[in-house]
Amino acid sequence: MEITLIAAFDKNQAIGKQGDLPWHLSSDLKHFKKITTGSTIVMGRKTFDSIGKALPNRKNIVLTRNKDWQKEGVITINDPSEINSICINENEIFIIGGAEIYKAFLKIATKMILSFVETEVNSADAFFPEFDKECWEIIDSTKNIKEENDDFTYRIKTFIKLAK
Repeated sequence: MEITLIAAFDKNQAIGKQGDLPWHLSSDLKHFKKITTGSTIVMGRKTFDSIGKALPNRKNIVLTRNKDWQKEGVITINDPSEINSICINENEIFIIGGAEIYKAFLKIATKMILSFVETEVNSADAFFPEFDKECWEIIDSTKNIKEENDDFTYRIKTFIKLAK
């Protein structure tokens, strides 16, 4: 099973501010939807709360410490290792955040699809974890993207983990 981290971050790896995305990138959201539709997505409870509902046409898994937390359309897990039994027959699962969830899955991730946003967010409070660039190879990179409803220019890079 491929575990793919999918995220967008600024020049300082900021991913969030006060429980929300710190920008509006319509084209990146469309890209996210296209890639994750029909697949399994894993997120933390805070990320789920910021979205407000299960994302359609996807298996939604929420990782939370709260053993009693339940929402309609969501599978709840309390430990990252539970993903193996729930997703046993799946080719790829997408880790969609937030910061603690990315950190929990970074060691076992095999792929990353990262949008590098050309900005620096003031007062950001959630960050994508640092990763050793020596352990990852860029296998795809777009040209700069900025469509009509995008706040900033960004570039999407796909990384695969190198075998040790």
